[in-house]
Amino acid sequence: MSSGPTALPGDPPGGRRAMAVWGIGVAVYFVAIIFRTSLGVAGIDAAERFDINASALSTFSILQLLVYAGMQIPVGLMVDRLGTRKVLALGVVLFTTGQFGFALAHSYGTALACRALLGCGDAMTFISVLRLGARWFPARNGPMIAQVAALFGMAGNLVSTLVLARLLHDAGWTRTFAGSAGAGVVVLVLMLVFLKDHPEGFEPAPGARPGKGSVRQQIALAWREPGTRLGLWVHFTTQFPAMVFLLLWGMPFLVEAQGLARGTAGSLLTLVVLANMAVGLVYGQIVGRHHAARLPLVLGTLGATALLWAAAIGWPGEHAPRWLLITLCTVLGACGPASMIGFDFARPANPPERQGTASGIVNMGGFLASITTLLAVGLLLDRTGGDYGTAFACVFVLQGLGLSQILRLRGRAQRRERERVVASRVETVHVPVRPDSGGLRA
Repeated sequence: MSSGPTALPGDPPGGRRAMAVWGIGVAVYFVAIIFRTSLGVAGIDAAERFDINASALSTFSILQLLVYAGMQIPVGLMVDRLGTRKVLALGVVLFTTGQFGFALAHSYGTALACRALLGCGDAMTFISVLRLGARWFPARNGPMIAQVAALFGMAGNLVSTLVLARLLHDAGWTRTFAGSAGAGVVVLVLMLVFLKDHPEGFEPAPGARPGKGSVRQQIALAWREPGTRLGLWVHFTTQFPAMVFLLLWGMPFLVEAQGLARGTAGSLLTLVVLANMAVGLVYGQIVGRHHAARLPLVLGTLGATALLWAAAIGWPGEHAPRWLLITLCTVLGACGPASMIGFDFARPANPPERQGTASGIVNMGGFLASITTLLAVGLLLDRTGGDYGTAFACVFVLQGLGLSQILRLRGRAQRRERERVVASRVETVHVPVRPDSGGLRA
């Protein structure tokens, strides 16, 4: 098994300054996740406030995911061309405005528009944070940086579950959502004052500055790399089971199909989040030290998820035993960290000026799979009269599709990655360094 990724020419040094700047970006992402998941604890209140049924309520989540997924490639292009700071600032303005508008909304249409605006701003955060980490830290730290960013996202989910739920009960709808919007203002001020796109002396090379070439060419070049496509399918295949479970169908499945009390079901959903945070740190360490472990971790997570999902929905008794549901939720916690490995396939496959575009392509995968599964489960439940076993079986179709693409692309992606590493070493040896370039290649 090979060691972690080799340091590449022009690698930034990292250090405390890098941690401080990147930490501001992560704080923006943390707030975005709080806003994204805040509706999850306010579903009953939203149904009463806007006088809507369950189908209309689910439209909030589906619309938000559609906007998020649809924005990924445009946001990736924006990050490559405008830089992280400008895109993050725009994202904060949009998701804060959406959260504040949602606090004041009294009609369903207005509330829906505010959630779409929030989703648009949210879509600008994660890719920007990934790009920020790539600009401030050495390549070998990439896997751990991505996993820690995702961990803070999960922490934002916990804040929604544990803090906003209580505030909503004590302070009411308007004060809770309007007050939480203040966090967006705080992180906007911090990033405008302290955040920079890259360390001094590590500006993009003149021939590789964002904005060169057409949008179509930028996307085509990123897509042409097998590592980008492999990253997309890894993200597609691993992320969606946990997202579908947490976002909408986990609670009904545990309560209606498995007969659990709401409090117990809520504890199991929290277990998914906590397991995600713990596994993310482990996966980040493993991938950072042993790059060859990427695919085994992905395939192992996929296999374990499919096995336990099948056991839970196909249990011969009336309800699956409690230990099986606990094990399922623990393994679902590994889905998010496994999906982050998709970015570790796309990152070395693309030069710095295409990192945002490539990350946007990868990030679309899991959200497209989640949207498809959310809709499919709802339709199958309606058709089967609430048979969760049949409805949840659609998960295996998407997992099978994703697995076939991963196996098809893995060889080409690995060969291409090795070629790029060899080429970068040769370039380092033979390309002269300008005396006035501060150690950067000419």
